[in-house]
Amino acid sequence: MRIGELAEATGTTTKTLRFYEASGLLPPPTRTPAGYRTYEDQAPARLDFIRRGRAAGLTLAQIRDILTVRDTGQAPCGHVRQLLAQQLDAIDAQLAELHALRATVAQLHDAANNAEPETCPPEQVCRYL
Repeated sequence: MRIGELAEATGTTTKTLRFYEASGLLPPPTRTPAGYRTYEDQAPARLDFIRRGRAAGLTLAQIRDILTVRDTGQAPCGHVRQLLAQQLDAIDAQLAELHALRATVAQLHDAANNAEPETCPPEQVCRYL
């Protein structure tokens, strides 16, 4: 399958495929005598895995590490489980920060709703912040 066909079949771009190849996410394809890239039949499945990894919040470096383990013939499931656990911890921390931010903004909003703007001292930009 040539690069344009692979891009179309997987909903990506040729530029992305070249980037993935240069980044070690896709193995170097074979070349035709005219120099065209020819990808193996498993390339769409690999691209689907990359997409799913990105959707789970994994970095391209983490995905490359997983693929490297698989390419050596080993199952990367333990490594993936560890990465997903770290991702859950990071998401939980972000959610806690967002809840705290929401509480702060709600408190500021309530204060802004209960005050008279014309009584704001001129030396302050806005007393609500």
